[in-house]
Amino acid sequence: MKLFPLATILIFTSLLSAKAQQLTAKVDTLFFDDFGGQQLDRSKWNVEVTGNTVNDEQEAYVDSISTLFFVKGIAAEGARNGALVIRPVYHPGYISNKNKKYDFLSGRINTENKVEFTYGTASARMKLPAGDGLWPAFWLLGQGEWPACGEIDIMENIGYRNWFSNAMHGPGYFGNTPLVHRETFPSRADVTQWHVYSVDWTPDSIIFKLDGNAIYTVTRAMVEHYGKWAFDNPKFVILNFALGGGYPHGDNKIEKPYFGMSQETVDQIKAGQAKTLVDWVLVTKPAK
Repeated sequence: MKLFPLATILIFTSLLSAKAQQLTAKVDTLFFDDFGGQQLDRSKWNVEVTGNTVNDEQEAYVDSISTLFFVKGIAAEGARNGALVIRPVYHPGYISNKNKKYDFLSGRINTENKVEFTYGTASARMKLPAGDGLWPAFWLLGQGEWPACGEIDIMENIGYRNWFSNAMHGPGYFGNTPLVHRETFPSRADVTQWHVYSVDWTPDSIIFKLDGNAIYTVTRAMVEHYGKWAFDNPKFVILNFALGGGYPHGDNKIEKPYFGMSQETVDQIKAGQAKTLVDWVLVTKPAK
C-alpha cells in the first residue's frame, strides 16, 4: 500500500472540506410549494383570469379545475408528493369578460403581492409536452409598466422536444429581444422528461441553469448595451401554458387551423394529452 506524506494528506483533506462547504452553502428559503395538498394554496398563488391576449395566443386563462389541478401517485408521473397540472382544454366559442372569442382555455398562476423577491435563485422541476404551438413557461416579472418592470424568462418552450429558451426583457431589449438563448438538450434527453429549470439573479448578473448546470449568463454590462438594467426591483413568479401566438408562429410559421398551432396539436389538446406537470417551485437566497 502506498503511503502519502502528511502534508499531501492535509492539503487533500482541506480541498475536500472546502468542496463540502460549497455543496452545503446555507440558503434562506423565501418560497416553496411542492403541490402536495388537495388544491392550489391561494395564500401563495393568484389564478389569473384574462379577457384578451397580448401575443396573439389562442387561449383565455380561466380559474377552473379543468385547467389547473393536482395529481398524485401514478398520475404524478414521478413527482413524489404529487404535482400541479396545467392543461389547456378545447372550448370552442368561449367569450371572455372583454367580449373576445376563444376556442381554448388554459391556466396561469402567479405570486404577485404574495411572494416577491429581489435577487436569489428561482427553480422549478417541470415535465412538458411536445407539439407545435404548445407554449408553457416559467418566468419572473416586476410590477409596473412593461417592459420597464423587467422580465426574466427562465424557461419557455414552443412545442419542440429538443430545445427550450431563456430570455430577458426590459427597456430597449424587449419583444424579439437580443438577450435570448436556445438550449438544446443533451443526447437522449428532451422536454418530456423531468428537468429543473432555474435562474441565479444577482445585482450584476443573471445565470440561467438546466438541472443545476449554467447554460446562459447575462451581465449588467450586456444589458446596458441595449438599455437600462431593469432587475433591481422585486419580481414575482409566473407559471402558465399558452397556445400558439407570436413566438411559436415566428418559428413554425403555422397559420391554420390556428395561428402558430398545428392540427396535430389541436387533436392532442382535445385528447387531454397536452399537459405541463410541475413537481415543485423554490425560491432561495444566500443566508447572511
